[in-house]
Amino acid sequence: MRVPKVKRLKLLSRRTDLDPEGRGVHIYILPNLFTTANMFCGFLSMLKAIEGEFLLSAYFIVGAAVFDVLDGRVARLTHATSRFGVEYDSLSDLVSFGVAPAVLMYMWALRPFSRMGWLVCFLYLACAALRLARFNVQVVSIEKKYFQGLPSPMAAGIVATAVTAFHQWGIDSQRNPYLLGLTALLGFVMVSTFRYRSFKDLDFRSKKPFFTLIIGLCVLVFIALEPEVHLFLAFTTYAVVGAIWGVLGPARRRISKTAVAEVSPQSTANVVSPGPQKEQ
Repeated sequence: MRVPKVKRLKLLSRRTDLDPEGRGVHIYILPNLFTTANMFCGFLSMLKAIEGEFLLSAYFIVGAAVFDVLDGRVARLTHATSRFGVEYDSLSDLVSFGVAPAVLMYMWALRPFSRMGWLVCFLYLACAALRLARFNVQVVSIEKKYFQGLPSPMAAGIVATAVTAFHQWGIDSQRNPYLLGLTALLGFVMVSTFRYRSFKDLDFRSKKPFFTLIIGLCVLVFIALEPEVHLFLAFTTYAVVGAIWGVLGPARRRISKTAVAEVSPQSTANVVSPGPQKEQ
């Protein structure tokens, strides 16, 4: 059977859009293996949360975050970045930092709230998906030094370390209203326009002041003293500081503009007004 010429051109154009060389999709193996390990940890986290092993579930989320950092680093070091890798990484992040933390939080603390509990967990999941979709759209245009909104791995890290911190402190998590509010706030902060420092511009290969090494050593010692608790405090501090800066930053700029507007007429009180600006 002979395929019409127009139809053949359409099929050829579709194949060319997906693969210009027409030889199938080619991917970089090493970074995508790390991405798969990220998703595998997220999957195991969900299984352990359903089985009631909440601490182990939290540790798997932390492991997923480690693999998420490694896959990007490996891709850049080996010059193996690709559009396929970006999309695959986002899908894996949705599993590990969207679905897994929502399931963990519901099974660990919010299940007694019934409908309110699972709705808040779904809100967290939806916000994580929106956050990842927005990042993919803006990946070329956004400023590299900052994230727009709280990164989903950091939000998942707060959920995971909350489990370890509450276990260390001996606090009952069941039907805890603070955790209900925390889950909702994490969702809203992820889709906010608050700017969070990404630290992607840090170059550890260049020379730094000696005092920088001392600060880094102190931070490592602080976390190593009680990582189950101090990681939760560090992640929460990062989220809170970014939110406060996001709220106060625009307000501070508005105050400065108002101050300038109030000072200008006083400084030009003895000068003849040139008339309305729009008439000039």
